Amino acid sequence: MVKNYSDSSVLKNLDIGLLVAVVFLCVIGLVMVASSSMPRVPNEPWSFVTKQFMALGIGTVIALAVLHIPLKVFMNNRGKIILFAIVLLGLVLLVGTNVNGATRWIRFGGFNFQPAEAAKLAVVIFLSGYLAKFNDQLGESFGTIVRLILPFGAAGIFLLLEPDFGSVFVIIMISAGVLILAGAPWRYFLYIVLPLGLALFLAVYTSDYRMNRIYVFFDPWASPFGSGYQMVQALIASGSGGWTGLGLGNSIQKMLYLPDAHTDFIFSVYAEEFGFIGVVFLIGLYLWLTIRIFSIGRFASDKKLLFAANLCYGVAIWIMVQMGINIGGNLGLLPSKGLTLPFISYGGSSIIVFCIAIALVFRVYYEALMAPEPESAKEVDNSQAKDVSEDVQNDAKSEESKPKSKRSTTRRRKSA
Repeated sequence: MVKNYSDSSVLKNLDIGLLVAVVFLCVIGLVMVASSSMPRVPNEPWSFVTKQFMALGIGTVIALAVLHIPLKVFMNNRGKIILFAIVLLGLVLLVGTNVNGATRWIRFGGFNFQPAEAAKLAVVIFLSGYLAKFNDQLGESFGTIVRLILPFGAAGIFLLLEPDFGSVFVIIMISAGVLILAGAPWRYFLYIVLPLGLALFLAVYTSDYRMNRIYVFFDPWASPFGSGYQMVQALIASGSGGWTGLGLGNSIQKMLYLPDAHTDFIFSVYAEEFGFIGVVFLIGLYLWLTIRIFSIGRFASDKKLLFAANLCYGVAIWIMVQMGINIGGNLGLLPSKGLTLPFISYGGSSIIVFCIAIALVFRVYYEALMAPEPESAKEVDNSQAKDVSEDVQNDAKSEESKPKSKRSTTRRRKSA
């Protein structure tokens, strides 16, 4: 058992590699929000970056609180967490704020909160705890997997009604990835993913605006001043950076040419200002971040902390999938889905929730560090020590069983 859960030493045992990666991404995010948003509000040039900084501060405070909460609290309350997230998703349809034809935000005072971001974290927590509890049944009972359809199906329906197709896709990818890493048979994966894939295809095929995004994805230049305008401007921005970029603050496309330059398409502005070298650095930073999280998950798995390990795997997959979709949409490699670039895009809900997710990963590292070696490892060590001891005893007995003359002869040879 992990000793002294509430010990303040948790802050002294953070994974430095993970901390450095997160700090770098947050700093890049603040700089790019400032650079990309200032032309949009010349009268209040610091308004967006100030709000982003406040959200980062709130996220840090909440993260510090989460860091001192034992993981067993989240494990034991995983059902309440996913239920609360589903209620919020339903509530946003009733009292949510409509922006650009989508109802995804609930307004609290002067702050807009997006329940879809919290739902992703809730799915990671619930799925991690569920698979840890029923780990022994994953390969024996298909019903163990089927029971996940009810909570995830409810969350998916509410998200599609907002509509937020991108978040549904992210949740599916998180679920599939964690299931595979947790040891679920591939046939179960196919049983679930194929029907969901068919459902998503139908959701796209029966929606005019989603089909229009597919058409734009294949040929944005067919309507460069119409439906393809946003994609065309993003491609121009990304391609204008060259190898080294135009320099911080020198982007041309952010000057009211590129819509959503500080949110969905902030990567294109970054590519224009920092060029190919900057893009390679940023993607490398994300890769390092996810490698560290996977490594912490493996460390927890070695200590037999299944919930903690699954939690890390879910967070790592979440970050990589959302990063890949956002960058792919900016570069014209994927249809645009309206998902934020983790830790960088403007958006208070996204920043706060990702801060909480990283705090949980830090907590995993701490508890795995403090946890004793699993009993199985001790048994292996003891058996190896026992084998060595038996070999020594057998050698001693064989030495004693030698004829006296031979032993004396051996001694005389040694003395000589």
